[in-house]
Amino acid sequence: MTHPSYYKHHVFFCLNQREEGQACCTDHQAQAAWKHCKSKVKALGINGAQGVRVNQAGCLDRCAGGPVMVVYPEAIWYTFVDTADIDEIIESHLQNGQPVERLMLPDNVGR
Repeated sequence: MTHPSYYKHHVFFCLNQREEGQACCTDHQAQAAWKHCKSKVKALGINGAQGVRVNQAGCLDRCAGGPVMVVYPEAIWYTFVDTADIDEIIESHLQNGQPVERLMLPDNVGR
């Protein structure tokens, strides 16, 4: 028996800070991107049950592609440069169901 997901899309941003100067997502403005995504999703009124949930996460173990975010249930992994990329993911994927291929990390599980 299949149950519908509580959220249509669940988004996780890696906000891990690595020690000893190792490369990590927080080196690439991941915190600001997470805040931007969360506030934009709320402003658009697409947040909450049966909508979109935006969460921060610890290390997602995709450091080489950082900064990274992943959108479930499709398991689409993205990288991004700025808020324009985040806006494109929100509009295309979260609102219209069309993943943004140019921002996908290689070897996406859900492709």
